[in-house]
Amino acid sequence: MINNIPQIKHTDSGNFFLLAGPCIIEGEKMALEIAEKVKNITDNLNIPYIFKGSYKKANRSRIDSFTGIGDEKALRILNKIREKTGVPVVTDIHSVPEAAMAAEYVDMLQIPAFLCRQTDLLVAAAKTGKYINIKKGQFLSPASMKFAVNKVKESGNKNVMLTERGTTFGYWDLVVDYRGIKDMQKLNVPVILDITHSLQQPNREDGVTGGRPEMIETLARAGIATGVDGIFLETHPKPYKAKSDAANMLDLSLLDDLLQKLVKIRQVVKGF
Repeated sequence: MINNIPQIKHTDSGNFFLLAGPCIIEGEKMALEIAEKVKNITDNLNIPYIFKGSYKKANRSRIDSFTGIGDEKALRILNKIREKTGVPVVTDIHSVPEAAMAAEYVDMLQIPAFLCRQTDLLVAAAKTGKYINIKKGQFLSPASMKFAVNKVKESGNKNVMLTERGTTFGYWDLVVDYRGIKDMQKLNVPVILDITHSLQQPNREDGVTGGRPEMIETLARAGIATGVDGIFLETHPKPYKAKSDAANMLDLSLLDDLLQKLVKIRQVVKGF
């Protein structure tokens, strides 16, 4: 175990792991409901699970967009989830002071795609000793992520992962180049495919990010077939009521069926 997370390495055997949860912590009851439901599903399917929940959203299109219920309150909820369920948790950070603060409550720190080149942020995250998940910028090539990885490793932390979350395609769309998964795996770090954010339709004129959730299974199946190490997705019991990323989240009731299909594909790919 490393920081309460099963040691996840890029290997040619074993199941994929899952980072999943709501876009943002909206309240304790909702967060615990999702964590417990996903844990039951992943336990049955033998999928290593890490609960994902942002304690705040710093990157919003409009000033009146929901940003959170309060930093400390949300972080305490994340800590309660890991204590009550035994599931490790991951959250995003956006500034240097947040690294040490969030590290007191979670097991893994996530660097948002738009911030993946911020040296001070990567170094501060690395120095916490936590696992660091860096999302690839929508504007960067997969190969260029070696510099982000090196910043963390050269700061004394070897526990780093990379996440593919789509590349900007025009003004309002993203596209996943599956070649990038293999390119980033050459850096000898686990590589995750972020299904739901790759289906966003950002920067729309109304200031509300759109999405194509009907394509979630398609992207997920392709990712597992490509050999990705982990899957990231956001899920909610009532996506249409979610306070952030409502347009591209997976309905929680559909998760079990999706993961069952992905496990079967993984078994075929790995020759189990």
